[in-house]
Amino acid sequence: MTEAPESGHEQEHDADSIERGRWLFSQEAVFMSGAADYDGVPDTRIPEIAFVGRSNVGKSSLINALTGRRTLARTSNTPGRTQQINFFQILDALMLADLPGYGYAKASKTEIERWTAMIFDYLRGRAPLRRVCLLIDARHGLKDSDIGVMNDLDKAAVSYQIVLTKCDKIKKDAMERLLAATRAKIATHVAAHPVIVQTSSVKGHGVEFLRAELAMIADIR
Repeated sequence: MTEAPESGHEQEHDADSIERGRWLFSQEAVFMSGAADYDGVPDTRIPEIAFVGRSNVGKSSLINALTGRRTLARTSNTPGRTQQINFFQILDALMLADLPGYGYAKASKTEIERWTAMIFDYLRGRAPLRRVCLLIDARHGLKDSDIGVMNDLDKAAVSYQIVLTKCDKIKKDAMERLLAATRAKIATHVAAHPVIVQTSSVKGHGVEFLRAELAMIADIR
C-alpha cells in the first residue's frame, strides 16, 4: 500500500519550534496517577493535554511515540483496555492525560457507561486542560460519536485539535479526500483548532510536528 505523505499539515513549524518540541519530549515522562473516577483526578496547575478518541484509535501508541517510550502508556489490540484516565508528567511543564476510549469496547455495559461519564466529567470540568487532542482513525474518518464529543467540547469552550492516526494505512488520494471532508466539518465547530495533524505512530510521521504544537502550550521557562 502506498503510504500517505507526512507533509500536508495546513502550516509548518519553524526550526526553533521543532527543537523546542524535541527537547521537551526528550525529558522524562513520569506516570503520576490513574483515576478510575473524577474524584481521583490529580489536583495540579500544570498545563494539560488530553488524548481522547474511539476505542482502539491509538491514543496510548501516540503518547509512547511522542515521548519516545515504548511502554509508557499501555497499548492493546483489545478495545476498552484502558478503563481509567492515566496522567503522565513532563517536568513541571506539561501533563498528558490518556483517556479511556469511547464507542465500541469489549467490556460490560455498566463499565462502559461508567468510564464514558468520567470522560465527559473530566473534559467539561478540568481547569488546567489547555487542549484536547481528538484522535481519529484515518481509515474511518469522523464518526457520529466523534461529532458528539466535538459538540460537547464546543459547548464547554474547550479547545480541541483533530489528530489523524494510522495515516500509513491509507493511500494518498484517500488522505486528500479525508482531509477535505474533515476541514469542512471542523469549520462548523467553534472550539476546533484549524490545523489537522496527520500521524503514524508506527512510522513516526507527524510526531515532531505534534510535539512542536504541544510544546507551545507547555510551561517552559
